[in-house]
Formats: sequence, C-alpha cells, structure tokens
Amino acid sequence: MTQSAAAPDAAATVIRGPALSFSGDPFLDDPALCRHYEPDAAIVMAGGRIVEVGPAAAILPRLAPGTDVVRHADGLILPGFIDCHVHYPQTQMIGAAGSQLLDWLERYIFAAEETFVDPAHARAIARAFLGECLRNGTTTAAVFCTVHAHSVDVFFEEAEARGLAMVAGKVLMDCNAPEALRDTAQRGYDESKALLERWHGRGRARYAITPRFAASSSPAQLEAAGALWREFPDALVQSHLSENHAEIAWIRELFPDARDYVDVYDRFGLLGPGAIYGHGIHLSEAERVRLAETGTALAHCPTSNLFLGSGLFDMAAAKAPERPLAVGLATDLGAGTSFSLLRTMGAAYEIAHLRGRSLTPAQAFYLATLGAARALGLDGEIGSLAVGKAADLVVLDLRSTPLIDLRMRAARDLDEALAVQMTLADDRAVRATYVAGRLAYARPA
Repeated sequence: MTQSAAAPDAAATVIRGPALSFSGDPFLDDPALCRHYEPDAAIVMAGGRIVEVGPAAAILPRLAPGTDVVRHADGLILPGFIDCHVHYPQTQMIGAAGSQLLDWLERYIFAAEETFVDPAHARAIARAFLGECLRNGTTTAAVFCTVHAHSVDVFFEEAEARGLAMVAGKVLMDCNAPEALRDTAQRGYDESKALLERWHGRGRARYAITPRFAASSSPAQLEAAGALWREFPDALVQSHLSENHAEIAWIRELFPDARDYVDVYDRFGLLGPGAIYGHGIHLSEAERVRLAETGTALAHCPTSNLFLGSGLFDMAAAKAPERPLAVGLATDLGAGTSFSLLRTMGAAYEIAHLRGRSLTPAQAFYLATLGAARALGLDGEIGSLAVGKAADLVVLDLRSTPLIDLRMRAARDLDEALAVQMTLADDRAVRATYVAGRLAYARPA
C-alpha cells in the first residue's frame, strides 16, 4: 500500500529495493498483519522525513524529471537500527575478559571512565563510537556517558553534527565508586538539570536521567533523580536492573526495606513510560507485573549477558500476553561484544533457545527497530518506514560474504533470508546508512 504526504520533487532522495518494516508487535500480533514487506519498494525522502513509501511501480512514474533513484539490488531496506542501552565511554574496553559484573566494573570500567576527565579524550571516543554506530546501521542509541558533565556535552555535539537522534545522560554516582567518579546528590541534580535544559529537545537530542544503578546512588541521589523527572516528565530515565545474582544480593543489603529490586526504583518515582532498564534477567513475576503496570521498559542485552556470565533473559516471560512488557534490543557495550545489532539478534536467538523457546526472525528484527523505538517512547518519530517518520534507514547487503551468498541460494522465503542475516551477518552486511534522508555511511567498494 502506497503512503504519500506530498508529491515528490526533484530535491528528494529516492532509494529503491526490497523493504521491511513493522506496524505491530509480532510477539503479540499476527506477524502477517504487523510485518510489511515490499519486494520492490521506493522510499522518497525530503526535509529529513519519509514523504512517500510503497511499490516502486506506483511511485517512480510520478517522480519529477531528473530525480535520481538509488537502486539496491540483493539488498533489504529497513528502519535504522536502535540500540536501547549502551555505554559510549566503554568503547575502549570491549573484550576486557575474565570477570563477572561487579569485579569487571572495578578492574576495568571505572578506570576507563576516569580518563573522561579530559574533554578531548571524551570527544575522541564519542567520534569513534558514533562512527561505529553508523558503520553498523545504528541510527539511534540510549547512551550512558560518565559522571563528567562535559562527557554529555561532547557526545551530543558530535551526534548533532551527524544529524543523529540520540538519547544520553550524565551518570549519577555518589557512592560505592572511586572518589574520582563520584558526584553528590546535589551536584548530580544540578548538573543533570543544566544538561537537560541545554540538550533535551534541541534538534534530535533527548536527555535521559541516568543513575548508574541503585548500588552507586545514595537514597538522597535517587530521590533527586525522581524529583528531576517530575520536573521534566518528557525526559527519559535509564539505569540497570537485576543483571547479576551478586548485584541483586548487594541491592538487598543496601535497601533492606524494599520488597525487591524493582521496588527500589519504584520508591523513588523512577518507574513509568519513558523509563528503560538494562537487563532484567532475574526478575520475579511480581517485579514483571509492576514494570507492566507502570509502563516501564526493558533493554535486552544478550551479548553482554553471555560475556559476563550474568544469566539468560526470559523473553517469553517478558512478553507474556497477559502483561507484556516493552522490550528493545541492546548491545550494552563494552560488556557487549559487538556494535552490530545483527550479531546481537543472533545472541538473543541463542539465549531464547537455551531458555527452551524460539525467537523468530520477525521478532528479532522488531526488537531492533519498532520494538526498540516503543521501548524508548520514540515510535512516533523513528522505528518504521512510514510517511512522516524520520528518514533514518539502513540498507543491508543480503549476500555480504561468500558464505552468506552460498547460504542465501538455499533460502526459501523471507523468514529464512532474515534468519541467515541474524545468525551469520555483521557490520559487513551494512551497505548504507541514511540519517534524516542523508547518506551518512556507505560501505567501501
């Protein structure tokens, strides 16, 4: 079905090829009704938006003379991938092996984040991080910065220069962390508020109030974070939840009056639409019910959970039809081991199987596109190929390696082709990334 907002003109950017998008949740809805595949689509982009999308045969004859059309044979056009939980300061520490969560933080991560006292270093890592995002087809991410306010400024400056829609926030951390990385409840509130006022809603930037996790924020700081969210209810909140058994036991010691880990955040007003928590591996049913009641989302971080040995996320429980949670896919670098959301889908598939369930290709691709946008509350802006949405797109090469080319010759339908990509493909499959209708990355020939 063709969608059109206005007659395309010669200034438009037009790409053509097979296209896939979602309008519903294939965990809950009939995939045949919520997944939309057009084998020969034309997508017309102008003013940073999608202005027309549909069968090429219907759209191309109406284009203004001289309109350039970029053809992507053996490709697949998708909404830009969305990473729901990632730490840009940890880019330099990917693959720091040998420890589980709490020891890993102490041995590797805190020392790496201390180097962000230097704004020039923060900017260099932000540039490297965003370059890798584009190379992997990721056009939006929910990003943890460091405790240093300038780590947020330089990140948003670099994202703005690339036209990217990014969510980010200064980490709040006033206890149980190295002195060099601690703020105070008041300073964390003041700096976060100033950053929020400076960046939230400026261009495509969105601010997330970001307590690292309950163990590294005092009750006073968590209270201040909740107060800030009440002042700015259209901001986001991001943190960590129920990642590791030792972490959960520590939270129980630190907050003995709380019913459970979810209740810690609930007591400080940090649950609700616009709040997304990384991991959520070891949740009780009561905790899942409370997350569902409040509209709080989870970020599934499969490569990170496997790398740190944290546990196996229960997708079936998270998406139980009687109280489904909003879930998006996430790399969680640097515990996560790849910028590629294709590789992340593959890890999610494997975890589902270890849980005795299946993750279909439609579900996997949904988690990295519309599902992730819904988890972040940004589905009105990104996450699908629809008129009026931001023209953030990724174009995959479905035959990106000799092995994938060989395997694709035996793919019998779209589901098998998608399964091949999510189990075998990586950054080499990204042929092009478009940001607000502009070609932001093209794979070298």
